[in-house]
Amino acid sequence: MSLPEIVSRKEWLDARKQLLVKEKEATRARDALNTERRMLPMVEIDKAYAFTGPSGPATLQDLFEGRRQLIVQHMMFGPDWEDGCPSCTAGIDEIAPGLLAHLHVRDTTFAVVARAPIEKIERYKAKRGWTLPMYSSYGSDFNYDFHVTLDESVAPMEFNYRTPEEHAQAGTSYYVEGDQPLELPGFSCFLRDDDRVFHTYSVFARGGEMLGGSYAFLDMTALGRQEEWEEPKGRADHARAAIPDFAT
Repeated sequence: MSLPEIVSRKEWLDARKQLLVKEKEATRARDALNTERRMLPMVEIDKAYAFTGPSGPATLQDLFEGRRQLIVQHMMFGPDWEDGCPSCTAGIDEIAPGLLAHLHVRDTTFAVVARAPIEKIERYKAKRGWTLPMYSSYGSDFNYDFHVTLDESVAPMEFNYRTPEEHAQAGTSYYVEGDQPLELPGFSCFLRDDDRVFHTYSVFARGGEMLGGSYAFLDMTALGRQEEWEEPKGRADHARAAIPDFAT
C-alpha cells in the first residue's frame, strides 16, 4: 500500500481546504437526502407476521417493545446454518449498549430478525456475547415479503428494488445468483400509530454500509433525529443539549 505524498504544512492546508469544500457539499446533500427520506409515503402492514423470541411467540407489534419506531436488521442466517453471516455478525458486533440507549431515548427500538430457528439464534447470540433483541422469522412470510430471502418457489425474485433481469442489465447479477433460498442483508424501518404499523423505509446492499452511530440509524426513520434545537448560551449548554437524559 502506497503512503500519501509528503508536503509542507502550507501545501497540506491548501489541499485540506479544497477537500473541505467537497465535504461540505456532501454534508448538505446528505441533509437534503435525509429530509427527502422522511417525506417518503408509508405502507400499512396488514399481514399478521409471526416471530419467535427468547420468551416465545411475538408479533411485529411486540418487536417495538412499546416504542413508536422500530429498526429491523435483516440478518443472513438460514434455517440450516450453524452460524450467522460473518459480515452481518461484524455489523451487529458494533451495536453497543450506548447506541441502543440513544435510540431508545428517541422512542426507537432496534431488533435483529433472521430466518434461523430461535434455538440457533440464541446459541449464536450467547457465543457472540450479544444482548440486543433477536427474533426468528422461521415459518413466516416476513423475509420473503421484505425481499431478504429469495426463493422463486415462494415469491418473485427481487433484491434492492431490482428484478433478476434488471440486475443483469446493471451488472449486479451476483446478488441473485446461487442456490435458493438466498439469504441477503438489509434494514427496514417501521412506525407505530396506536394499533397500526407502517413500513416507512428499507435499504439493502451497500446502502447499509453507510450506517454507523445512532444518528445514522435515526436518519433512516420517518421521525428522524427528533431534535428541536435552541441557540445555546455557551459551550457547556450546548454539550448538555446534545446529551440525552438516559434516566427518561
